[in-house]
Amino acid sequence: MGAAEIIPGISGTTGALLTRVYDELVRSVSSINRYSLKLIMQKEFRSFWKQINGTFLFTLLAGITTGLLVFTKLILNGLKYSPIPIGAFFFSVIVMAAPLVMREEIKKWDTTAIICFIAAILIAYAITFIPPVQFPRTLWMVFFVAALAGGIAFIPGISFTFILILLGQFGHIATTFADFTIIAILIFVLGYAVGLIGFSRMINHFLTKYRRPTLAIMTGIMLGFLNKVWPWRQVLEFATNSSGEQVPAFDKSILPWNYFATTGKDPQVLQAILMMALGVFIVVLIEKIASRHKTTF
Repeated sequence: MGAAEIIPGISGTTGALLTRVYDELVRSVSSINRYSLKLIMQKEFRSFWKQINGTFLFTLLAGITTGLLVFTKLILNGLKYSPIPIGAFFFSVIVMAAPLVMREEIKKWDTTAIICFIAAILIAYAITFIPPVQFPRTLWMVFFVAALAGGIAFIPGISFTFILILLGQFGHIATTFADFTIIAILIFVLGYAVGLIGFSRMINHFLTKYRRPTLAIMTGIMLGFLNKVWPWRQVLEFATNSSGEQVPAFDKSILPWNYFATTGKDPQVLQAILMMALGVFIVVLIEKIASRHKTTF
């Protein structure tokens, strides 16, 4: 989940769905409510920990943090120097993950689920064409962006990075953390927590009452955002990161046989095919491990 969150067209939620911890994650986060906070005020720390499924959340957070620490530099360097193979790998991961999620979670497709699935694909695909917009760089905007990022944290295919880029706040937020601006960081963390906890309750409600349509929407979003992960891309706009470097901010998909004529660079078709094969292998491996643990426990 930590590694997936770095890629603009994929999110940690995709990993949670694939490894079948998504439901437990939503339930655990949504249990952080007035009652659980009251337990803290009463110094009932063991009850609080049990109420929010603390061991699970702590373990998952530790894994996400490890993924971010281990893979961030590796993936960012890969996207910088070998974007096509890296993009091909994650493209194949999503292509494989979506059918597996549908097979496991949506065993019966009714009219509502089909309509939700198709609508989600079309809406997500349309979002990938929206160019970045510029909003004022104020503290209230930091809170709004953080709350929105926290709110969509449970939606597959839309990463934290993508939201920052889309709202034109990527450079500003990155600089805030790089310069360790305490007030802005605290506001960001507060906004993210508000969005995360608030939206988790909504998702938990829909998963309980309307499970098939909700999962159909999620898998549709995963497939719709494939356009954002397509390996062969033409950069149209750049943004400045915290180091003052120009990084791609808005691009579009192009066909591999047009890539050289458009960019003057090698389309690396063979490398892309090999990385796609690796992605397929890893997803199948994760699926088998997840199935074995589900059967065992």
